[in-house]
Amino acid sequence: MKAAAKEAKHASRSGYVLVITEKPSAARRIADALAEGGVEERKAGGVGYYRIRRKGRDLVVVSAAGHLFSLTQKEKSAVWSYPVFSVEWRPTWESNRNAGWSKKYYDAIMALAKGADGCISACDLDVEGSTIAWNIIRFLCGAKDGRRMRFSTLTRQDLIDAYDSASEHLDFPQIHAGLTRHHLDFLWGINMSRALTLALQHAGGYKTLSTGRVQGPVLQLLDARQREIEAFKPVPFWILQLEGKLNSGDIVAIHTHGEFWKKEEAEAALARCKGGRAVVDSVEAREYLQKPPFPFDLTTLQRDAYLHFHYSPKQTLDIAQTLYEQALISYPRTSSQKLPGKLGFKAILNNLWKQPAYKKFCEHLLKKDRLKPNEGLKSDPAHPAIYPTGLAPKALNSYQKNIYDMITRRFLATFADAAKREAMKLVIDVKGEKFAAEGARTLEQGWMEFYRPYVRLKEQPLPPAKKGDAVSPHRIDMLDKETQPPKRYTQASILKEMEGLGLGTKGTRALILQTLYDRGYISEDSIVVTKLGQSVVRALDKYCPDIVEVELTKRFEKEMEDIQEGKLKPDEVITEAETELAKILRRFKEHEGKIGAELLVIVRETAREESTIGKCPACGGDLLMRNSKAGKRFVGCSEYPKCTQTYSLPQNGYIRKVSELCKTCGLNILSIKGKGKRPWKLCIKCGFVNHVKKGEGAAEGGAAAGGKPKPRKTARRPKAAKPRKMVAL
Repeated sequence: MKAAAKEAKHASRSGYVLVITEKPSAARRIADALAEGGVEERKAGGVGYYRIRRKGRDLVVVSAAGHLFSLTQKEKSAVWSYPVFSVEWRPTWESNRNAGWSKKYYDAIMALAKGADGCISACDLDVEGSTIAWNIIRFLCGAKDGRRMRFSTLTRQDLIDAYDSASEHLDFPQIHAGLTRHHLDFLWGINMSRALTLALQHAGGYKTLSTGRVQGPVLQLLDARQREIEAFKPVPFWILQLEGKLNSGDIVAIHTHGEFWKKEEAEAALARCKGGRAVVDSVEAREYLQKPPFPFDLTTLQRDAYLHFHYSPKQTLDIAQTLYEQALISYPRTSSQKLPGKLGFKAILNNLWKQPAYKKFCEHLLKKDRLKPNEGLKSDPAHPAIYPTGLAPKALNSYQKNIYDMITRRFLATFADAAKREAMKLVIDVKGEKFAAEGARTLEQGWMEFYRPYVRLKEQPLPPAKKGDAVSPHRIDMLDKETQPPKRYTQASILKEMEGLGLGTKGTRALILQTLYDRGYISEDSIVVTKLGQSVVRALDKYCPDIVEVELTKRFEKEMEDIQEGKLKPDEVITEAETELAKILRRFKEHEGKIGAELLVIVRETAREESTIGKCPACGGDLLMRNSKAGKRFVGCSEYPKCTQTYSLPQNGYIRKVSELCKTCGLNILSIKGKGKRPWKLCIKCGFVNHVKKGEGAAEGGAAAGGKPKPRKTARRPKAAKPRKMVAL
């Protein structure tokens, strides 16, 4: 704090305006854009800030590096209990022991605020950014208001315009919506986490369990689909399929009856075809225009990135955020599918023209008399759809290149001409039985040329034909089929479902999904609800269903939108939420014993599964990850003391079992992740396997989001451990 104050004293040689940004990279760009002259870079307690002059005023630009304040319980007691409704905002470094890094930003801004005679919020223009800025302005700057810069890109001209036209007041409706959302999420999180954990503890188990205001309903959706799949009973049906040659082309056609639910009916239709000629009965061709795609909103970008690159929604958001911070794209957390003309389409295209990959597309578009994008219905009051700024990338990793290319091509495609497509249908007659084949082809590429390789329209041309043409030779088969269960949700499809139901926000949905993975409630790309996830959500659904109901969450989401629009006051929504939560928690407490007993069975089973890494080569028992009485980690046999087979484990880092098996001994591979280091893989019997491949952990940021991978380190093969006394789990 003293170092920060000393540096701040230098900054306060005269009054200045304190410009608060959300991230260090934004602070640098804003300072460079607004400076009329040089940029004086200084440090306050290890935090960089920038002193500049603009229009005769001194400005100090400093970064908050995220949330410096968090909600916490106001009146803490030695005994864990619920419900908890008394909360307050506290410095994040005080309430979260893992956020000690935030104290230097807290100290630096507090010191710099002493010399400021005004504040400007230049944080991201969304609910979170507005909340971050307001907490700093009211708690560290001691101010009741400030000015607000509004921008969607970090380009020089946009930042200058945002400063010159900054509003005289903060965006309080958005701030109130953000504060309310944090309040509700904290109440749900702390109370339900305590309720679940205490229920388990009272039943004799020890594991921290949690759920959230939005996570619960999302888990319920995933589990409901899983129940459908588990309960599904296939029903047999039959179809008749004709295959043959038509004018030297292959043709496949299906009986127009579709599914035959009675086998004898299919057999009878097949018998009627026997010995008959297959002749084209009719040919239909229809041309139509396929309009260009809409520009990307965040959810659609996340869905398409998952489909094309298999990036998780959180990974895509992290990558897009790095592109935004480099001023290459507009702000990604948007629900808009609209591109207003004031963005300056020609200027963007002229800049993109300088990039070889897009030169010919820009030349084509710049010849148009009018540039009008094909827009969707969705809008966002704060930001337009995602678009490239036109600035040329300098050094992007492969993940960033993929997302940048997809966004840029999508933007260009929205201005292109519609594609001309042809749909065809052939009906083939075999002794009065009709078979139909349908196809489609592209006649004029239009926008598809711009958006390749991300076009997903299928080309399925049919052979040229006219009425009376023979299909010869041909064969007709009766195929046995079964109805299929509903498909499991993928990360892309559940994201779309969440948006449609109004669960979460454009910026939080990916994090909610990632949280469910991190808690061990779901797994796999085609999402499977784990036994632990099933146990939690089904216990809640059974004894207090309101906590996982979609409708309750939707209601509060709508009310927070009403706060943002000035239709409701925060206190009204918070009071209503506390009333609802109190009812839910009373019901939970009534059934706490039953809930705890049901959770205990699965928690113990899950713990056993997570710690078992294979069969003991000495006796055939289970090899389990254990802790000695001295707290040392090792692997031992479940048949101890009869079997004393043990193996060493690394004593530092987070260890988890992965599904991969060692190719030599067949034991489960372990992933070891040290703080600030890349994960590496280990077989306890055979030794070091390899580092986790680049991108396997990219959902957390790292190399995918722009971070530099850590240098590899050679791992030693663990030595055989001496037998030791075990502590039962």
